Amino acid sequence: MTDSAPLPQSTNATTTIAEDVQDTFDRAEQTGLRLAIKGRVVALVLLGFWLGVSRSADINRVIEFATVLGIFAALGLAHFFIIGSKFDRRWIKFVFVTIDIAVLSALVATQPLFDTADLPPVMVYRSTIFPFYFVILGVAAFSFSHIVVVWTGIIGALGWLAAYGWKIIHMEKVLGWGDIPLHPTAEQVIAVALDPNFGGGGSRGQEAVAYLIVAILIAIVMWRARGTLQRQLEVERDNATITGIFGRFVPAAVADAMIADHGTLAPVERTATVLFADIEGFTALTETAGSAKVFDILNDYFDEVTRIIGAHKGVVTQFQGDAVLATFNVPLEDPAHADNAVAAARELLACVQSRPFAGAHLNIRVGVNTGPIVAGNVGGGGRQSYTVHGDAVNLAARLEAMNKETGTRLLVSESTRSAIEGMEFRAVGEVELRGLKAPVSVYTIT
Repeated sequence: MTDSAPLPQSTNATTTIAEDVQDTFDRAEQTGLRLAIKGRVVALVLLGFWLGVSRSADINRVIEFATVLGIFAALGLAHFFIIGSKFDRRWIKFVFVTIDIAVLSALVATQPLFDTADLPPVMVYRSTIFPFYFVILGVAAFSFSHIVVVWTGIIGALGWLAAYGWKIIHMEKVLGWGDIPLHPTAEQVIAVALDPNFGGGGSRGQEAVAYLIVAILIAIVMWRARGTLQRQLEVERDNATITGIFGRFVPAAVADAMIADHGTLAPVERTATVLFADIEGFTALTETAGSAKVFDILNDYFDEVTRIIGAHKGVVTQFQGDAVLATFNVPLEDPAHADNAVAAARELLACVQSRPFAGAHLNIRVGVNTGPIVAGNVGGGGRQSYTVHGDAVNLAARLEAMNKETGTRLLVSESTRSAIEGMEFRAVGEVELRGLKAPVSVYTIT
């Protein structure tokens, strides 16, 4: 049973990612629809102005057009205010698309080409009314929803055919392309095509099919775009999650590098500067403060240490009890690694002198050394950690400890001092360190 415990967490994490992606799509749909409705209202106003100017002589016709345009504008505004409100539902956009198509199709089905002329109903198809269906399709495309676009294509095609069907059922005679002979003369074609009763039912069907095909093509493009965007959002979300969780246990720079390298971080040998810092009297502090309080102190202290070292382009690679091991120039390259390491050490010393940590005042000792080190991932059993190895690391730790003997807070090796220009150091002397054959010249800051 214990082996299966992590599964619900994984499922919950996957569900959360899917929900976040869906929320992103929902917001995109809402934004797109609002934008489309704004454009629709502007277009209706401009169309109404043009119709009013071009047909000013027929005031009744102008009023009719204005009424129709007002209805479409009102529908759009109603939808606009519902989007994102407590009344909004996923099916609302389908309803408004259906209403738009229904209103337009009803107008096509019932309105004559001219009020004053007794013409066959199908004469209305001699005017350019079909493009208005594409306007509705274009508005639907702003929803960024392939389902809404397909729905608009289906409803639009059916509405167009239904309007034509309503026209012809009230006619005694309707001509179509089939009424033209197989090998017609020009006169025969003109006689049928220009006949007032010519409805061209085949053309209406082709128009409906073409409308549906265009809707499907737009929907496919949207579906692919949504799929690409969804994969990108999921990858970004996964990376953010991994970085957020993994970065709590390893340096963020290391986490980012490992994610970029698909979980691996190849070992690298490079000259770098190592900073080792330790709290003075930590054992006594533990006894007086208590175990629980010590955790608060360390967390507060480590937060500040990590911030300062990161501000100087360094990386905290390990927390060892109360000690901190930081590297400069690995894993991130930094030509001024020695300067930045010493600057970070000075800021650390100033920081602990200026403030308490969880109510406790601390003193620290710092050792800084520059030299070749090897850095990379090591581990086994499916678990790895980022570590650094080399004599340069050992020397930094020994310099930190030697502060007790020299009465200093910061000791810097000769290799670090020689790599820095424009900073004054005071020679502490040559000291013998365990494990090293020759004495080492060490310095502190003035």
